[in-house]
Amino acid sequence: MRNPSLRSVAVLTGAGISAESGVPTFRGADGLWRQYRAEELATPQAFMRNPTLVWEWYDWRRGLIAGCQPNAAHRTLTEMERWCEDFTLITQNVDGLHQRAGSERILELHGDIWRVRCTTDNTVCDNHEVPLSRIPPTCPCGALLRPDVVWFGESLDSEVMNAAYAAVERCDLMLVVGTSAVVHPAASLPAIAHNAGAYLVEVNVQETALSALADEVILGPAARELPELWARLTGAL
Repeated sequence: MRNPSLRSVAVLTGAGISAESGVPTFRGADGLWRQYRAEELATPQAFMRNPTLVWEWYDWRRGLIAGCQPNAAHRTLTEMERWCEDFTLITQNVDGLHQRAGSERILELHGDIWRVRCTTDNTVCDNHEVPLSRIPPTCPCGALLRPDVVWFGESLDSEVMNAAYAAVERCDLMLVVGTSAVVHPAASLPAIAHNAGAYLVEVNVQETALSALADEVILGPAARELPELWARLTGAL
């Protein structure tokens, strides 16, 4: 690989980076909870029909995630942030492991499972109660609370997306870690970076639709490969 500048770095992460910490994907063949799939529960319509059922699922998910710890890949991204003059971490994950690892310059495309939002006035606050003492939880105003995540059928926050577009347009190096990057609009970010002249590196356990576009494809678990990549990049300076 050539040695890209580390002045401006953008990183896109997906479920693969957290799977190594033991976080289930909640989708696919192993994604059943009771008789439901994530796509059936993580929707505004499901919440309107049965908020108790939806919150029971999220309470179960939160209980699983609470016992997981950031891995070496999460920690490497924290080190990158401290090193780089301009660093942006764009994540599709809602598990909060990047934050627990110490990352601060984060754009959360899909929200955070450890925050709740009032369904009346949209007030957002942290909630790390596991298990929840009341299901469904309610706001002090009396309205129902919902997880502060983006559900199927909902639009991503335009400010977050605009910040993500700006970050990938100006970066010298973009890393795509643990995601197939096929779901839009996140899928467009690597191509934008590549077209703007950034060096594009994919880190994944298998090749994806993005692999043909990437300048370098590193196959293997992110917890092993990302620290090695970072050591190689900084060692070349």
